[in-house]
Amino acid sequence: MERLLRFLCVSLPRGALGTLIGVGVVINVANVAGRYLFNAPIVWAEEILVLIMVACVFLGAILVTWEGQHIRMDLVSTRFGKPWRQLVLALDTVVFLLVCGFVVRHSWSFVQILYETGQKTVVARLPAWLAHATILAGFAGMLLVVLARLRNYLSGDFGGNPASAPAIDAEPSAGGADGKPRSHDTEAT
Repeated sequence: MERLLRFLCVSLPRGALGTLIGVGVVINVANVAGRYLFNAPIVWAEEILVLIMVACVFLGAILVTWEGQHIRMDLVSTRFGKPWRQLVLALDTVVFLLVCGFVVRHSWSFVQILYETGQKTVVARLPAWLAHATILAGFAGMLLVVLARLRNYLSGDFGGNPASAPAIDAEPSAGGADGKPRSHDTEAT
């Protein structure tokens, strides 16, 4: 089960990201060459590049969620003792799950409507549901990751990853995120 989960939430998004970025680079180079060398730009290139960028953001969010690397506003909560920090992490996790569930539910409905109506993108004429399905995939992936790694999210421990939130058992530090004192934390001598 762990291997399947790691494949779905790490390997598959990582492979898709690499492929999409590669395709984006090829399209961009071809468009620049067409525009400046042959005075014949690729009309649909800009639209496809935007769709690729959106897909990369939402697929990348799955990887960020797996590693527990989302940006946190934890300036105050890292100073809390164990019970308060645990409460903040639990609340953070519940809100994360609720937001992901909300977006998945509504995105699924929207993708269904686009699929049923056969709507297409403006220039490239791609099925519009395909473009919007990347948002659904990203939030569904994040939801799956948080549920699968619920213990990590509740403890704040993601396997010793230095950039992740401090574990519940870690004592609050007076220094920066790396534990080293900040310049304004030390007294002038």
